Amino acid sequence: MPLDPDQRNRLLAAKARALVADASNADASELRVTPFPGGALVRAATAAWCLLDDGAVRSFGAAMVLADREGIATLHVMAESVETSSIVARRAEQFRNAPTVWRIEGRSLVPVAPAPVPVPVEPSAAARELIGMLTAAGVDVTVEHGEIRGELRGLEIARVVESTEGTRLEVGVGRHDREAFTMVHGNLPTAKALESVISSVDAVRRADAEAHPLRRLAPEGWLRWRLLQDPHLIGAQQLRPVEPPTPRDSVKDVGASIAVGLDLAGQSLVVACSVGIDLDIVPTAADARVLNNPDARVVIVVPERDDHPATRRLAERLIGPAEVIGLSGEWRDRETAL
Repeated sequence: MPLDPDQRNRLLAAKARALVADASNADASELRVTPFPGGALVRAATAAWCLLDDGAVRSFGAAMVLADREGIATLHVMAESVETSSIVARRAEQFRNAPTVWRIEGRSLVPVAPAPVPVPVEPSAAARELIGMLTAAGVDVTVEHGEIRGELRGLEIARVVESTEGTRLEVGVGRHDREAFTMVHGNLPTAKALESVISSVDAVRRADAEAHPLRRLAPEGWLRWRLLQDPHLIGAQQLRPVEPPTPRDSVKDVGASIAVGLDLAGQSLVVACSVGIDLDIVPTAADARVLNNPDARVVIVVPERDDHPATRRLAERLIGPAEVIGLSGEWRDRETAL
């Protein structure tokens, strides 16, 4: 049986305390541990040590915010996973006074080399042949980590799926919805199925629509869609969507939506869109710059109500130009303004 969140947090806290006690020669009973989702922070003398749960790359931002809140200048980050620790090390390099990242081997800590920039995964020719059906239906086409998706106002409503049975276009909001739609409407031609889903989603995913679950899903994708329609909202002349640094497993996953383009002066931009208080938005945006254009200016865009001082403080620590923009008004509307 998987551990419940409270049990997991207690386990992480105990493990973090033991690791830090060994690494700093401190008395484990005197170490103060602060658990948080996906990790645990331990303060030892003038430094803080953060243990990230396996796979919890997105908890790195929370660790940096916690250390900043407690006035700790020296931060160490620990993780067992080779993948997690190396990605975090790549992100840490983008900050002044960068955290030191360690991988856990038994009860020892070893330095971590930053993960290399991954080679983009290109969809197969068979998958690309289905793009025409998406564009003909009027949906936006995005490619994330080799997968072709159809989106409506930033929400995935279709995906090209490749399997041993062939390549096909599945429609629905997320994997479970696609599977359910196929079971119920399996005999419906794909174009008609896509038309049906578009009609259903379009009716509720609008700025003036009443509350609906599909209106709340993937808000960061919706915000990016708004900027793609009106790049001048953030002083850009053109923008296009690109994949986030790490794959999203579900339409319910929270994470920045990324775009790249040019500002009005012709300078390259990497834009990270977020809705709500996302403590990892700054490390994610920095990583997106590494993956797309290391010389670009980072622009983090949030609704004005989510323009948190912690985000701005962390953005100020980035190496290279970075800016946080809070959009006033209803950001889903055409009338959104700076």
